[in-house]
Amino acid sequence: MSQDYPPNPAEKPGYRLEFEDRFTDREISRDRWFPWYLPHWSSRAASGAGTRFHDGKLELVISPGQEPWCPEFNGNIRVSSLQTGIFAGKLNSRDGQHRFSPTCRVREEQQEERIYTPLYGFFEIRARAVAQASSVCAFWMIGVEDTPIRSGEICIMEVKGSGIRQGSSVNGYGVRAFSDPHLRDEFFEDPFPVDAAQFHIYAADWKPDSVDFYLDNRKVRTVSQSPDYPMQFMLNIYDIPAPEAVVPAGDFPKAFRIDYVRGYRREG
Repeated sequence: MSQDYPPNPAEKPGYRLEFEDRFTDREISRDRWFPWYLPHWSSRAASGAGTRFHDGKLELVISPGQEPWCPEFNGNIRVSSLQTGIFAGKLNSRDGQHRFSPTCRVREEQQEERIYTPLYGFFEIRARAVAQASSVCAFWMIGVEDTPIRSGEICIMEVKGSGIRQGSSVNGYGVRAFSDPHLRDEFFEDPFPVDAAQFHIYAADWKPDSVDFYLDNRKVRTVSQSPDYPMQFMLNIYDIPAPEAVVPAGDFPKAFRIDYVRGYRREG
């Protein structure tokens, strides 16, 4: 890895801290988070976040017996998630953020919320992933998608449990276009000499012409393209079981532990 970034104080030179959650209140603040995962494709009842707090840190939890969040469009995948905005169209329409399948239709209308939807900045998380094969822990940004082409993604962290080895882990990161014709997919799954089941800092510096990606305050790659519209945080753990898998009860709960999430705006 190359190019040191300054150590991780609450304030970074050249940036102003404008969003922070260290989860010290031991509750999910509705001033910071929308605690349902893309409920327009399913429902709030089926997509609510499972959370708990341990040693002053948030855990997003997949619990024993938890039902899939959206079996109609997403099969047997289970999720626990927080996000910082929500936009969806009318009932039965195709309009809604992160339309992950062409079959998706709005099943529950949602009132628009823009809790934290920055345009450019520096964003980071300190977290530990889950070293179980069916688990995926992720911190990413998506366009609010008030128009369909504002659908790009900046993925900062996507750690699959199957990619964690002793002393080495694979992190997925980069830019995805989805329906944005001005972007192209540049997504990478690179091994790094870290144990992602322990705490590490994952970050991105989103600028008008590029996105720099960091791991533990060291730059690992620059992507020379950039979404040009407001985006929101997505923070989640998925359980993606293999078809017909029988998962021992001892593998639950699955807990993605988060120390903090921060967002900074560039000064000047």
